[in-house]
Amino acid sequence: MSELLHAEGIVKRFGSFTALKGVTFRLRAGEIHALMGENGAGKSTLIKVLTGVHEADGGTVTVAGRGIRAASPREAEAAGISTVYQEVNLLPNLSVAENILMGRQPMRGPFIRHGEVRRRARAALARLGLEVDVGALLGTFPVAVQQMTAIARALDQEARVLILDEPTSSLDARESEELFAVMRRLRDEGMGIVFVSHFLDQIYAVSDRITVLRDGSLVGTWEAAGLPRLELVSHMIGKEVTAGGGDGGVVSGGGAEAFRVEGLERKGTVGPLTFSVMAGEATGLAGLLGSGRTETARMLFGIDAATGGRVVAGGETVDLGSPRAAMAAGLAFCSEDRKVEGIIPSLSVRENIVLAMQASRGVLRRVPRAEQEALAAKFIAALNIRTRGPETPIGTLSGGNQQKCLLARWMAMQPRLLILDEPTRGIDVGAKAEIEALCGELRRAGMSILFISAELEEVVRNCSRVVVLRDRRQAAVLDGPAISLRTIMETVAAS
Repeated sequence: MSELLHAEGIVKRFGSFTALKGVTFRLRAGEIHALMGENGAGKSTLIKVLTGVHEADGGTVTVAGRGIRAASPREAEAAGISTVYQEVNLLPNLSVAENILMGRQPMRGPFIRHGEVRRRARAALARLGLEVDVGALLGTFPVAVQQMTAIARALDQEARVLILDEPTSSLDARESEELFAVMRRLRDEGMGIVFVSHFLDQIYAVSDRITVLRDGSLVGTWEAAGLPRLELVSHMIGKEVTAGGGDGGVVSGGGAEAFRVEGLERKGTVGPLTFSVMAGEATGLAGLLGSGRTETARMLFGIDAATGGRVVAGGETVDLGSPRAAMAAGLAFCSEDRKVEGIIPSLSVRENIVLAMQASRGVLRRVPRAEQEALAAKFIAALNIRTRGPETPIGTLSGGNQQKCLLARWMAMQPRLLILDEPTRGIDVGAKAEIEALCGELRRAGMSILFISAELEEVVRNCSRVVVLRDRRQAAVLDGPAISLRTIMETVAAS
């Protein structure tokens, strides 16, 4: 197969941060090429460079042997590169035909040739094996049809390179299979397809080659048929698993059952899940990015409603219909995105710490100022929060100290279960050690913790039970001595 797209030595900087460090990527005509990597690996940045959203600071891009330097998406499309994003970026208030031909409508003088618009739209959809009323509003169709419309738009533009960014994230199994059939048909016609997905089963079902990025650098490119799943996972997370096994570090607990999750699911998002969380223990949620870790946390805390199953505490079903109900049941949640969903940067350390307590009491029952100051002083000392004082705006603190403030917020509520989603992300090594030590103290005091981390060593080190997720479903529950880096990775990589 001939080389269709060749990106050589691509460099992209954002200020002092280098997002792409000389990445090389080659796409052949007539292949489906998977682009893999964990969060922050550089996949999205590379796609945006190829499609003209970002201009590269170094390197070259050629399409069919012709050098291009796309400074805008329109220039990339003119060079034959088209992208269908995870969120379909078309106009639901226009017809299917209008979306496919938008910006390229055939004209007769000042008038649009609507009959030709519909003819070309039907022809583009026919290549995908799809027959719909092209005059109907796009917004009246399901997401699967909207994605096919976006692909048809690329075909009408005579794209030679099609980039599909997480195209199956909102599709069910049948719709995904229909999309894969279309991808194979286009590949057989000679199109080059870049496929970005976190679902290993889908990657191996449809891909010819796989390229892995990590920390903005190229790890390598392999034929999909010759790359074992475990080896792929090792390349993605940067940890080689030897025959001797993993770390094997286990933190013992031994308490009674605090919460039991029974068949809990959010249809189309994650589940069903069945596992127990013991008093005084940390239960880990492990899996690759996109496996459903955060979705599980949000469902448990009532942010996203479950569509099936239940959570049981003390023999009774717990109401998780809203965050307020979850808090009343003794649950607390520290989001992975502390900047957006955690701290309020303009408020003081004191105000951030008492926020959950005040919310639980309502607007009319104010937490007395003296009680606020006492709580802030207590947790600043207990957690060694480095701040000039309780009235310092929390936005001026380091990431580690902001995270400690969020832990203090929930410790003040004395929850029975503390859900920690990526509690050590983006903080320095010293702060990580302090937060892990704090988790140990909370467990010894009888608190249960649901510990979510992309760093598998953290999960092994801190958890006495690990629920492994794969493709947004529960793959296994590991206990005690069964918990190791190797067993988690093998479970994640299993077919």
